[in-house]
Amino acid sequence: MNCTRRHFVQTSAAAIAASFCPAVTLAETAYPSRPVRLVLGFPVGGLSDIAARLLAPRLGERLGQPVIVDNKPGAVTNIATDWVLRSQADGYTVLMATVLNAINASVYDKLPFNFIRDATPIASILDAAFVLEVHPSVPAKDARELVALAKAKPDTFNFAVSGIGGANHLAGIDFAQRAGIKWTYVPYKGGSQALTDMVGGQSNVMFNGMLATYPFVKDGKLKVLAVSSAKRFSAAPEIPTVAESGMPGFETGSWQGIVAPAGTPPEVVNRLHATITSILSTSDMKDRLDKAGAEVRPMSPAQFGGPSCRLWTGST
Repeated sequence: MNCTRRHFVQTSAAAIAASFCPAVTLAETAYPSRPVRLVLGFPVGGLSDIAARLLAPRLGERLGQPVIVDNKPGAVTNIATDWVLRSQADGYTVLMATVLNAINASVYDKLPFNFIRDATPIASILDAAFVLEVHPSVPAKDARELVALAKAKPDTFNFAVSGIGGANHLAGIDFAQRAGIKWTYVPYKGGSQALTDMVGGQSNVMFNGMLATYPFVKDGKLKVLAVSSAKRFSAAPEIPTVAESGMPGFETGSWQGIVAPAGTPPEVVNRLHATITSILSTSDMKDRLDKAGAEVRPMSPAQFGGPSCRLWTGST
């Protein structure tokens, strides 16, 4: 009797569950049906974080689901990258990739992932040049004067590094080698911590994104000497380039873009790409990024992730 009753209950439960399966399947096909997580490998306050927080609410509004920014700093973005690439390939966990992902693939011999194999490109977001900034106590009005001071007092300058092997670290090395100077590299866990010490005077020179730097420059807490782009910022044309300050050919910076785990369905990739691209085309987004020294740079997934393009080579 008990066995019969148990069989009836189990059979009935299975039948009821089966009757709901088509509805669940249909709901899941309408991407997105729940919040999307946008992960980045930096702490709050840096260029990637600010860009992500500009994008997330606009993306969420158009997708009809919240887009949650999730900061997972550490190991020069490798922790966040590994976490995302191990996630389910369903479009609900995506990564704000940067030039560091291309750099890391060349710098680190052993990573728990293969970025080329394990990432699906979705959309390029922006290109951003760096600004060469110093603490106000540094008596240099431009890059030439900074070089002269560094040569006269080689132990004077602490160069703030937002991550060993990162883009701003490599920019500092390139600048120093070209100028024939030396300074002490001080590593931090992210751009926001480096900026805090720059403002406090513990470090006194740095390459950083204008987006994160501008509020401190406006308040007189930091001083910008030059920009690392090939041409001057349209939003700040008074700031000379490093190239025209005695280093012809100097050009460096960073880029930001969105990737997902390999195997993410094409229809999801296409939906995200189309939505992000439409956001980047708005004058509001362009103006906000332009004022920060960043340039909107939309690309198709194939262009963004092509074997000769930035996702794999790190080119800007």
